[in-house]
Amino acid sequence: MQTKIAEFRKAGKVTQEELADAVNVTRQTIISLENGKYKASLVLAHKIAQFFGVSIEEMFVFDKEEENL
Repeated sequence: MQTKIAEFRKAGKVTQEELADAVNVTRQTIISLENGKYKASLVLAHKIAQFFGVSIEEMFVFDKEEENL
């Protein structure tokens, strides 16, 4: 699963630390999400999308293979 977290974060001039604090995770979690090394839970995905005022589908790009699981 790919994310657009870094794209939205940079456009909004939000640091990784600020986003982490806003959604109650560590900066390392945000880094891992941005690098595709960690998949967000539904709750975390919702918090991140809500923070930026977008839908989960706009923030997270699901692979076709994941949709078939």
